[in-house]
Amino acid sequence: MSEHSGLDYSGKVVLVTGGTKGIGAGIARSFLAAGARVIVCGRTAPEQLPGVGEARADFLAADVRDQAALEGLFDTVRREYGRLDVLVNNAGGSPSADAASASPRFHEGVIRLNLIAPLNVAQQANQLMQAQPQGGCIVFIGSISGLRASPGTAAYGAAKAGVLALVQSLAAEWAPKVRVVAISPGLVRTERSHLHYGDEAGMAAVSAGIPAGRMAEPDDIGNACLYIASPLAGYASGCNLLLHGGGERPAYLAVAQPAAN
Repeated sequence: MSEHSGLDYSGKVVLVTGGTKGIGAGIARSFLAAGARVIVCGRTAPEQLPGVGEARADFLAADVRDQAALEGLFDTVRREYGRLDVLVNNAGGSPSADAASASPRFHEGVIRLNLIAPLNVAQQANQLMQAQPQGGCIVFIGSISGLRASPGTAAYGAAKAGVLALVQSLAAEWAPKVRVVAISPGLVRTERSHLHYGDEAGMAAVSAGIPAGRMAEPDDIGNACLYIASPLAGYASGCNLLLHGGGERPAYLAVAQPAAN
């Protein structure tokens, strides 16, 4: 039995795109801890694969933006694993860029990675899941950036907003055999957080603005994926689970609260 009571994924096969680092690695670890056989994919193999105890994820090389690579990836999953129970559509991201000066090619690349590629991955997973008796669950990793202004990453925010619309449409098209859901994290602390928030003091300042008092950890997102893909959430489809620790404290409070004292 897994260490996650009630969430036993023994015998299940889970694919996590972009699962070699950051949020994806945290998701992979959560499913490994729950007993799943986990496949992670990325363009290059990492120095160390996500693992929990003796369990390690399997790695398959694939660029999710390349349709031929995707078809090869799912052919391998079908042939070597025989099933796919859960897809976590996690691969994505964007460097910061001023929308006024970024090139059209840059914007197209961001939208291709964060919206078009996840749609193509989901299409491949759906074909496999529809052909198996137990169906499956497709989890898109969204972002708070798709629900509020995203200055510095405008194309990324637009793509993530598109993901939420996509989830609703695919859930309606692919039901009842395949559930399609989204999980939208807020700020998550990963090995690359310093690139966005600076040193520990900077990350502490960011964390202080979150009602929960901290940024999310990759495992927080992974544990939410465990729930949403499980039978416990069997009636959840076309929905978005928002994980932002209570959001961000409104800026006006810094002025209003001292004035009230």
